[in-house]
Amino acid sequence: MTNETIVTAAMLAIGDELLSGRTKDKNIGHLADVLLLAGIDLKEVRIVADDEDAIVSALSALRGQYDYVFTSGGIGPTHDDITADAIAKAFGVPCEHDAEAMRLMGEMYARREMEFTEARQRMARMPVGSKHIANPVSTAPGFNIGNVYVMAGVPQVFQAMLDNVIPTLRSGTRMLSEAISCPYGEGEIGSPLGLIQKAHPDTSIGSYPRYVGQFFSTEIVVRGRSAELVETVAAEVRAMIETIRQAKAKGNQSAEA
Repeated sequence: MTNETIVTAAMLAIGDELLSGRTKDKNIGHLADVLLLAGIDLKEVRIVADDEDAIVSALSALRGQYDYVFTSGGIGPTHDDITADAIAKAFGVPCEHDAEAMRLMGEMYARREMEFTEARQRMARMPVGSKHIANPVSTAPGFNIGNVYVMAGVPQVFQAMLDNVIPTLRSGTRMLSEAISCPYGEGEIGSPLGLIQKAHPDTSIGSYPRYVGQFFSTEIVVRGRSAELVETVAAEVRAMIETIRQAKAKGNQSAEA
């Protein structure tokens, strides 16, 4: 197990609209899928309001605990888009109009024959020392400072920015998984499954209940970074299911007798 590389990440989703339910987040699931393929473990997700102190507090906690932090939302042109200011405060640097961002956006609005208003110029503000995250959809860049990657909340733009970020990140040993169908509910498998998990702390065993008709069943997923270990644990889970089946069959025979 010593040759494993584990890279961790967290996400900070920002916006009153997420907490009120007006906007249904689509970025968390997408980020989780992309990071899984990249061998990066998404360990925590927080959602905070458009409140500077809340953003600073959450970001300060997350960036010290994980290798990477990804944020979404709050870098638009309106008064409540305060993410850039909050992140600058968290890093203790000024938040200023970035010259290259101003140039890119100025040219884009000129091509569209639209005025580059003061509100639109807000999207060119970022903490001093930041690096751009290219935005092929709507030009206004996200930014990276330290281990924090700040991206738009609009899903199409978030996904496009993330595509440009992922190739620049360190990858860890990818997580492998094996799914096992179990015809019994969690109430019947909980204890023996817990013993298997305790015996194999280097794996993660998830159980996902299903209810069809009048019957409960469970999908059990074994995750780990070693193919051999995943298969070993999966074999123990199958043996557990067979033991329960035999016990039930014996109980039914006794009842009939």
